[in-house]
Amino acid sequence: MSNSQNFDVIIAGAGSIGVPAAYYLSKAGFSVLVIDPLASNGQGSNKHAIGGVRATHTNLAKINISRKSMEILSNWKTEHGDDIEWRAGGYSFVAYDEPTKQNLLDIVHFQQDINLNIQWLEHDDMMALAPDLNPIGLLGGTYAPEDGYASPLKVSFSFYRLAVQAGATFHFREKVTGITQKAGSIESVITDKSRYTCAYFIDAAGSWSPEISKLIGVDLKVKPDAHQGGITEAVAPLFKPMIVDLRPRPGSSNFYFYQHPTGKIIFCVTPEPSIFGYFDDDTSGFLPHAAQRLIETMPRLANIRVRRTWRGTYPMTPDGNPIFGEYPGLKGYIHATGTCGQGFMLGPGMGWYITSLITNTLSDAEKKCLYSLRIDRDYSSAEKLM
Repeated sequence: MSNSQNFDVIIAGAGSIGVPAAYYLSKAGFSVLVIDPLASNGQGSNKHAIGGVRATHTNLAKINISRKSMEILSNWKTEHGDDIEWRAGGYSFVAYDEPTKQNLLDIVHFQQDINLNIQWLEHDDMMALAPDLNPIGLLGGTYAPEDGYASPLKVSFSFYRLAVQAGATFHFREKVTGITQKAGSIESVITDKSRYTCAYFIDAAGSWSPEISKLIGVDLKVKPDAHQGGITEAVAPLFKPMIVDLRPRPGSSNFYFYQHPTGKIIFCVTPEPSIFGYFDDDTSGFLPHAAQRLIETMPRLANIRVRRTWRGTYPMTPDGNPIFGEYPGLKGYIHATGTCGQGFMLGPGMGWYITSLITNTLSDAEKKCLYSLRIDRDYSSAEKLM
């Protein structure tokens, strides 16, 4: 091992959360080291994301974090000059049965009460928004016009570039193997190449976070959950919002898709039952199932050609909400993980909130809200819009 080096903050994971956190912390004047076992930033689950960003959740802390992400991403090109392909195309959850409609209406009322820009559209207005939706049985859907999407790769690269410019250090192809503590506080981080001292350690390793937590004897309630996605050839513009079809089908609990600005359709299913494990190999069963769901929801796409499919993992928690905050058993150890496939949309906001946590600039209201994401919660209040 080389000689010890000292940093204010060490981050495990150069992904959707770790890289934005490195940028905001470095900008705030902290010396930051990011450690990742892969060859460059964004090479874990980040590169498998499809790019959706929404504040339309049912957990208030997630809503506020996503709102911050949307504020950051929507102003990114103006503030930093990089085109990250941000588009406010909106999100729409569609209903084809009465129970789904009533559930969505209840959620919309809650979201409107906290000033989210969202509305319920009846059948005709929903068809006007997305004319090629399957009209048979469609009762309507929600529409949140400020939600949108961006390029995960371009966002990660831009945050990485600015983090390096701000002074952050990145060590790739290096793995965290140990964590030492002294008097109840973080003392140092040991890797397969060196040892570093720090005042704060941030676990932003996503699906691999349980391996990190085991180093301090914590059984983290995060499981890797394999999901697959696909992308089609480019076609003429058909619709703007991300469409989420909540109907369960054999093998999947929901289906969602949107049209990228290039004209390509990007789509995913949520498998049912969940497929837990570190699986990233594509499977032959995905495309026939996903194609059937795509045609069912938007029949006009029956003859569109699929260009590529892929697979990645979601870091799932029992209640569908992330784990965020300082671990109560070790001062300076911060969890920022368990984002349940929503790391890309939560990442910029979470990086900002991590910096506010460390600089002790969170308001009392923010502290109270984020408390719902603490590691020692009971995990009984589940997110309703996964």
